[in-house]
Amino acid sequence: MDRKQVIELFKLLKSVYPSFEVSTPKVDSWTRLMRKMDFVRVMEKAEQHSLENKFPPTIAEIAAYAPEKNEHLEKMRQWEIEAAQVPESTKLQFREQMIKLIQEKSK
Repeated sequence: MDRKQVIELFKLLKSVYPSFEVSTPKVDSWTRLMRKMDFVRVMEKAEQHSLENKFPPTIAEIAAYAPEKNEHLEKMRQWEIEAAQVPESTKLQFREQMIKLIQEKSK
């Protein structure tokens, strides 16, 4: 999250919790601590918190991170794209050679 997003979060918290204090040092601290968090997810948690709690949240209560990218799934998708570009004749030739190799090794 960046500074503008933290300020947007503070606007929500201030409107729901009038006693929520906003100051430049607080914005600075929250911005630094929330820099790796996902804004949309944090806002969702802050809204849910405001529906369930009479006191404003701490950073820990509304912390939310974007899911990490699954590199394995990305690689598999890329392999599928590449495999779709291989001609059927090449695939058939590979299968035949593989069957032949398996038969030879199983003797």
